[in-house]
Amino acid sequence: MRKLRDFSLVHFSVDHPRWVVAVTLFITLVALSAFPRVRTDTNPKNMLPADSAVRVSNDAVEKTFGLYEDMIVVGIKNEAGVLNKTTLEKIKRINEGILQIPGVAARDVAGFSTIDNVTVDKGTLQVGPLMPEVPGDLRALEGLSKQLFENPMFVGRIISQDGRTAAIYVPLEKGANGKAIADTIRELVKGEGGPENYYVAGDPVARDTFGAEMFKLMAIFAPMAGLLMFAARYFMFGDLFLSAALMMDAMIATVWSMGLLIALGYPIHIMSSMAPVFLMAIATDSIHIFNEFYFRFREEKDKKTAIIKTMEAVGRPVRYTALATAAGFSVLLFMDIIPVKIFGGLVAFGTVLLRILSFSFIPAMFTFVSEKSIETASRGEDAQSSRISQFLAHLARLGAHKPQAVVLTGLALFAVAVAGTTRIKVNNNMVEWFTKSSEVRTADRVMNAALGGTSLGYLVVNATGDEEEFIKSPQALRYIEGLQRSLEKLPEVGKTTSVVDYVKRISRVLHQDDPAYDKVPESKELAGQYLFLFGMSAKPADLDNVVDPYYKKANIWVQLKTWDAGAMRKVIEAAKDYQRENPFPVEIKPAGIAYFNLVWNDAVLWDMIKGFLLALVVIFAILSVNFRSVKWALVGYIPLLFTVILIYGAVGFAGKDFAIHFINRFRLRLAEGRNAAAPESIEEALVWTAARPGKGVLRNAILFAAAFSVMLFAPLTPYITVGAFIVCMMLLSAVLCIIYIPALIVLFRKQLFTA
Repeated sequence: MRKLRDFSLVHFSVDHPRWVVAVTLFITLVALSAFPRVRTDTNPKNMLPADSAVRVSNDAVEKTFGLYEDMIVVGIKNEAGVLNKTTLEKIKRINEGILQIPGVAARDVAGFSTIDNVTVDKGTLQVGPLMPEVPGDLRALEGLSKQLFENPMFVGRIISQDGRTAAIYVPLEKGANGKAIADTIRELVKGEGGPENYYVAGDPVARDTFGAEMFKLMAIFAPMAGLLMFAARYFMFGDLFLSAALMMDAMIATVWSMGLLIALGYPIHIMSSMAPVFLMAIATDSIHIFNEFYFRFREEKDKKTAIIKTMEAVGRPVRYTALATAAGFSVLLFMDIIPVKIFGGLVAFGTVLLRILSFSFIPAMFTFVSEKSIETASRGEDAQSSRISQFLAHLARLGAHKPQAVVLTGLALFAVAVAGTTRIKVNNNMVEWFTKSSEVRTADRVMNAALGGTSLGYLVVNATGDEEEFIKSPQALRYIEGLQRSLEKLPEVGKTTSVVDYVKRISRVLHQDDPAYDKVPESKELAGQYLFLFGMSAKPADLDNVVDPYYKKANIWVQLKTWDAGAMRKVIEAAKDYQRENPFPVEIKPAGIAYFNLVWNDAVLWDMIKGFLLALVVIFAILSVNFRSVKWALVGYIPLLFTVILIYGAVGFAGKDFAIHFINRFRLRLAEGRNAAAPESIEEALVWTAARPGKGVLRNAILFAAAFSVMLFAPLTPYITVGAFIVCMMLLSAVLCIIYIPALIVLFRKQLFTA
């Protein structure tokens, strides 16, 4: 037991470096063996637990109305109009090609040649394809045009109001890959040529394309971040071997973490795809070990002694920064969004691994470096002659000599930033995760401008009374019609469709296409007859999608012109307003992918708030334990809080590392000089801390920012946003640490040094 208490991982690693390196490489190979089993998941449904209320209700609605989870919209645009023989032939060929694609629910594809059209032949209701054959002459073309534009169910859905855009709606079988099908459709339309432009849009296209891009970026950006950090380290220290050793530390922890995630069967989500870059960046905290090692070697002139004394000096802050980082990410385990939980656990685990490697692999690697190389690299580490150290010392003097001005300036900026945070908007619009010029976003923009919209939500009208087949009653049908007209007043709503549209269309065609009969019938029985006649000839899905078999529930399709979560929120609010103004014995419930995105969006917002508050508490607790003082914890906490507010979001918590290193080393410097013949003043100790350990803080910030800077060149906006946030946050956090902590210490010196 005594031997276990006396065991030192650092001493063991220095004494047995080959064993440490061999074991590390063996574990890395084992972790790499899991990588071939990697899989991705960008389905928004899986962002929330399977038993969440929105998933359960959406599944029930899909089952009741025979709805498909995913729908692709294919657009064909001709500036001269699509109603010409050549373009219509292309539309028909494309439609027929789509029916042959595996994963497509062919029976319910809706385009010119497959969508049901209601007509009358010799007094008998006929239901059949709108365009079984391409019109061969002008008269036939005019007949097709008449059927299209006189049917409100077609206009805005399969044909634009101006006649220049046609659409084919492609439902997908459960589990089908939207990107693979979209790519097949793109190949299909490539061979058509001509003046037409073709577009492929819809949630599964965006989702699965994003998943494919995400996978590529994970494979590209982690190595890029590593190479950039390697170059920066080599520039800082001038030693190839040690720079490679520090990069290996990051890569090994990343491989171990990702390997375990994959081996446990978890898929890679958007957030976990960013974890390698996060771990690469977090690994830069080891720079404090390198920074101190060169200073210690210049003083000790013995490699092994320098390693041991380095770890004694920085061991405590390195341990506590790891604990604080791991704890900060661990709070994400308490969130509701599944990818956030996985990401939090993954990065927390990776952070712990990084610190274990910092006390084993890195000291072991130091032993393989020749003392001549270390001597050469350490020449630039003199705090008195180094320009960087002198610059940092100047910043610290500014904070120490003008504390009131520095603190007041910080408070003013803080107040402005707080006001700015009130304008934060959370919006999970997956289409806008692509850049404006991307194929996915362009297709969505064109289709939304021409047609009813690519985003789909549902409003389920459920009778609360006991009347049988209530939905067939004229009162219920008129109520649903009034709700549709109310919703269509919203600029975000492009089109609505319900059972009412079928009833009105049947009524009109049965009365010689007289517009006067384009209305709800006067009796329940007549409406029932219309629907019975239609159901005898139409595809089952036509009625199944809009009404349940017992006519107790009706489903209103709401096409939205944007994937913004706020659009569905406005639809729900408009429905509630309509109910208040028009009391009726029904309840209206939202459903569909647009509604799920809204719930998911709100869950993300609540998780942000919850995670932010939890992290505030956890980080302050860790600072208090580390410094053994609430007062000193506040000194380190205030720059952290300023960084969070100024940059936005909990990602700012990475800045706590700098405060822990700075304050720990400052207090250690004071303790070491207490018994000296001429003890340093507080201001002198602060300047020393900024010039020597502060150099590690600056290097840490630069390396961290460099790791995330590669994300600024991503083709996906979430990566660009995260990269920009982290780069700004790290640089600001380092500056606040060097200037603001000295100002706070000097300003509150009486309270901090009363003992």
